[in-house]
Amino acid sequence: MKTGTLYLIPTTLGKTGENNAIPEYTLDVLRKLDVLMVENLKTATSFLQWVGKTIPEYEIDFYPLNKNTPEQEIHSFLRPLLDGRNAGILSEAGAPGVADPGAKLVKLAHQYQIKVVPLVGPSSILLALMAAGFNGQQFAFHGYLPIDQNKRKSMIKQLEGESRRHDRTQIFMEAPYRNNELLKDVLSTCASNTRLCTATDLTLPSEEIISKHIESWKSKALPDLNKRPTIFLLYAKE
Repeated sequence: MKTGTLYLIPTTLGKTGENNAIPEYTLDVLRKLDVLMVENLKTATSFLQWVGKTIPEYEIDFYPLNKNTPEQEIHSFLRPLLDGRNAGILSEAGAPGVADPGAKLVKLAHQYQIKVVPLVGPSSILLALMAAGFNGQQFAFHGYLPIDQNKRKSMIKQLEGESRRHDRTQIFMEAPYRNNELLKDVLSTCASNTRLCTATDLTLPSEEIISKHIESWKSKALPDLNKRPTIFLLYAKE
């Protein structure tokens, strides 16, 4: 029997009244799927309601795919695909497989020669890189920095040094309620000629992107990033 196709379906980066980030083709694929691997059932069903005209939720087989899902259980998610059914991975926000647990299932799908199709949609990491004005040829995403402040500052200093030596844009993030603390640590740790960009609420009406030298950051009032999804970018090459 022919196996199904695994579609990687990006979701919006926040609640929007109208669709300004996801192509209609991507939404049309989602509307035909009755097998979905989702990070969070509540937010996934809310997204389906936003999309509209999907298969009724009670007819969809949902599989919980998050950082706590056991490896053995993820392996069992292949069953509908091996039975010939198409399935989709829905990220919590943005693109599946990018800073997202969906990559584990994608890896297994390739091992079983299941067709994997990535669909177009927003990625906060790439959108931030596009908007920063930093080096887009050499860059690295580091995910979350350490929670401990001393370790976090040490990591910031390390990333700054690597950026300066290798002409690399460094990209990282924080839990939204700790954004202001991370911003202050970057400003107190980095050299005045290092450049910092914060890309906040991307694709939303409240979107705010600020990119300038640390010295300039310190000369003006700081934006309030509390509980606002933000990508941080650091570039130290003069």
